[in-house]
Parts: sequence; C-alpha cells; structure tokens
Amino acid sequence: MNQPKTDPRIQRTRKLIMDSFMELSSKKEFKDITIKDIAAEAMINRATFYYHFEDIYDLLEKVLSEVLLVNLDCSNYQNNELNEEVIVSIFVAITNFQKSLSNRCHRGYEETIARNIREQLEIIFYKLLLKQHNSEEDEGLKITAVILSWGIYGASVEWKRNSKKITPEEFITLAIPHLIPEIDFVASNE
Repeated sequence: MNQPKTDPRIQRTRKLIMDSFMELSSKKEFKDITIKDIAAEAMINRATFYYHFEDIYDLLEKVLSEVLLVNLDCSNYQNNELNEEVIVSIFVAITNFQKSLSNRCHRGYEETIARNIREQLEIIFYKLLLKQHNSEEDEGLKITAVILSWGIYGASVEWKRNSKKITPEEFITLAIPHLIPEIDFVASNE
C-alpha cells in the first residue's frame, strides 16, 4: 500500500519551524522559548505552527528525534549484525548527539532527551537482534533490546559525567569484552 506523498511546501514549513526552534534554543533556555518567538523567527503565524505541531513539547520531541536519527544514521545498521563495531558506532553517535546538545537548551528536558535516545536505540537493537536470530517477533529479544538501550544510554551519561577523560571509543571498548559474551549467550539460548 503506497503512502501519499507529503506536499513539499508542508515539508519546507515544518523544517523551517524546526530550524527556527534550533536557532532559538542556541540563544535561550527551553523554558524561555515561546511559540510566538518560534513563529516570529520562522516568519509564520501561530496557526501555521499549530498545523504542524501540537505544542512546543511536541516540537521539542520531533526535533530531538530527527537530530538523533541523523546522528545515528540508522541506515548504517540495517545490514549489520550486533557486534563490537556496531556497538562502538552507536555509542559514538549517542555521545556526539549529547555533545551537540550541550551548547543548546539542554537543562529542563533531560528526561525527554533520555527517552528519545532509549526509544531509538531500542528499535535499532531489536531490529539487529531479530536479524541476527532470523526471527520474526520475540519477547526475549525485545527485553534484550530494552536492556541494551538503557545500558548504552547510561554508559554515555557516565562517559559525559567523567569529564570525557578518554574518547567515547576507548570508553565503550573497555566494556565490550564483557558485553559481547552476554549478547552471544542470548543468541545461543534462542
């Protein structure tokens, strides 16, 4: 079943609103940004904003998801199996995403950021695990994907908290010898 194509004008306006929000977020804290500010920056009216987004929190979530997806470049993982190279690549993408937010209005929406990261990672890990196990749907693999997503996110927070004394690659590589056997254990028990 073919999905209808979105009008390019709608896509451009949506991108303009998102870009305006990103621009404002580099100058102001999230709590200080209003829809009026966004509309003025994007040179649109408030009704146009509400045509594309429910409210400023909806916009925030969409912007975070899009920026995260660009950082993760999910297409890179579609043909891969869950291995050391993929885990390192995902971890680096997550830490890069978090670094890119550090100059923006990060305070005040940490939980939204965390939830977006974990949800996107869960999808990626679940797809990788399904492919690795030649499986359609599997509750055990869903749980494994949740554990991996929370673990990778938590590790990225820990890396950030430790003043980035080592590179993200070095940091995650220290854990991989202990992580990969656990992933392989799940695979062998399927």
